[in-house]
Amino acid sequence: MLRKLLFPFSVVYYVIMTIRNWLYDIKFFSSTSFEMPIIAVGNLSVGGTGKTPMTEYIVRLLGQKYDTAILSRGYGRKTKGFVLVDGESTAQKIGDEPFQYAIKFPYVKVAVCESRVAGVNALQQLFPKNELVILDDAFQHRAIKAGFYVLLTAYDDLYIRDWLLPMGNLRESAAGAKRADVVVVTKCPVNLSVDEQNAIKRKLNFASDKVFFSTIEYADFVSNGKESITRNELVVEFVAVAGIAKPQYFYETLGVASENAMTFPDHHPFSTQDIQSILDKAQGKKILTTEKDFMRLKGLIAEQQLYYLPIKTKFLNNGEQFDQLLQSFVANK
Repeated sequence: MLRKLLFPFSVVYYVIMTIRNWLYDIKFFSSTSFEMPIIAVGNLSVGGTGKTPMTEYIVRLLGQKYDTAILSRGYGRKTKGFVLVDGESTAQKIGDEPFQYAIKFPYVKVAVCESRVAGVNALQQLFPKNELVILDDAFQHRAIKAGFYVLLTAYDDLYIRDWLLPMGNLRESAAGAKRADVVVVTKCPVNLSVDEQNAIKRKLNFASDKVFFSTIEYADFVSNGKESITRNELVVEFVAVAGIAKPQYFYETLGVASENAMTFPDHHPFSTQDIQSILDKAQGKKILTTEKDFMRLKGLIAEQQLYYLPIKTKFLNNGEQFDQLLQSFVANK
């Protein structure tokens, strides 16, 4: 009911965003493009579509073949402007996702900047031989013109079924999807049939050969960064902690009871009081969290008690075709 009451504000937001996009389309507002290949990963909604695992998928695909940099806004960080991630960086200084990228992929450069244009310019000045930039969460940043756009939409929350903010969760209308080069429907059931995939393609009204379907593949172990425990060994009770958008997938995978789950807002900055609440809830039991939350919790909870569940993006089918599109784009540039 509250969302319905917000409908007039969604209309105002729609008008503002439509005018903004139109002004970019007619080049009244300028977009900066670069000669080097730039791949942008994003969505139309406010979160929960799997941008981080998709960015990591692209890094695994291209990051060791090309001199690569990841550029993110660094949501929730306590710094401003352009910051290049180094050995002194923390999740508090650069944001949890960039910190995660830097730890997992030491062979790529990671930087944060509110302005994507300023960020790419800074990377070019620092690393003239850089060959590829991956923009994390940049679909609405139209001041920069990427060469290839990967648009994500969650299977159970397709952008065609949603409303604009604040009544719904869309940052812009579904018409914005036309700027994408490919659309990836994420977090699909692993047994999603081809018939249902085709039905979704028709609903999305996007080139059918440019629509792909992926799922989240959870590891069969949990890790604290130094040691791993198979999920079959987790026979003792544990507490699950999540500060991400749509944590239900995480809880369902772990099979955690609701009374043993603690949910915080997305990108939540854990306070001393939060940590104490988690420890009080755990009562010495292991604490399992998401990989992004682990980046903010490590150092605040003893490493022998805190573990995370690794995840990856996995395509249901036609993954080779998706890979080829990205590889051809970069090679041709």
